[in-house]
Amino acid sequence: MIFTRAIVRKPGKNFAQGLTTAANDDSPNYEILVKQHEAYISVLRSIGLEVILLDALPDHPDAYFVEDTAVVTADLAVITNPGAASRRGEVEAVAAVLNDLNRPVRRIHAPGTLDAGDVMMVGSHYYIGLSGRTNAEGARQLTAILNDYGMTGSTIKLDRVLHLKTGVAYLENNYLAATGEFLCHPDFRKYKILEIAAEESYAANCVWINDRVLVPSGYPAARKTVEAAGYLVITVDVSEFRKVDGGLSCLSLRF
Repeated sequence: MIFTRAIVRKPGKNFAQGLTTAANDDSPNYEILVKQHEAYISVLRSIGLEVILLDALPDHPDAYFVEDTAVVTADLAVITNPGAASRRGEVEAVAAVLNDLNRPVRRIHAPGTLDAGDVMMVGSHYYIGLSGRTNAEGARQLTAILNDYGMTGSTIKLDRVLHLKTGVAYLENNYLAATGEFLCHPDFRKYKILEIAAEESYAANCVWINDRVLVPSGYPAARKTVEAAGYLVITVDVSEFRKVDGGLSCLSLRF
């Protein structure tokens, strides 16, 4: 899939009031976070993506993690039903944007829950992480929708990470960047694994976009591993987002 657009959302000043498991010993700085977000957008534009920038949602401090609200394929968009009740009000604004793009839009309905951070696209197949945010019914509904459009889906039970893409990323050309529980996962044996060491596990949440790979800055071993596989790496500073459980992939919805 060649990406041409990305939806992003501005972080609100109350961003740190969102859901997080991170300790508060090193609180994120809003001004720095905004600058990092702007730099992230500039990288997306430099790769050739049209960026659709949405305003902050003051009532939804997690809304700048916009990826979780939809799964977008070449043929359709699936609006999710986030596993955290506090995030379910985020989806309608994204649904409106996708409707305006004349793309078929389907939905995940309760009791199914789905965060798109748990969905990893590999060609026409989609791996769906069963997590604290995505349940079996949500995965079943997504798979049924994908089947309607000639695509497939399968589930991966998560043990330790928040979302599937917290610990694994498909980088095209049969390569997976992976760490922790995904290094020896039986469902991933057919792929060439780029091992991200435990001490740099945050960098496993990297993003392939049109022959470039975005990798968080500050993880030199991970960058070297990805570059050694032949990829052009662009490092992006997302240190403030890490402090609130955020990563590179969750800051945009790419399609």
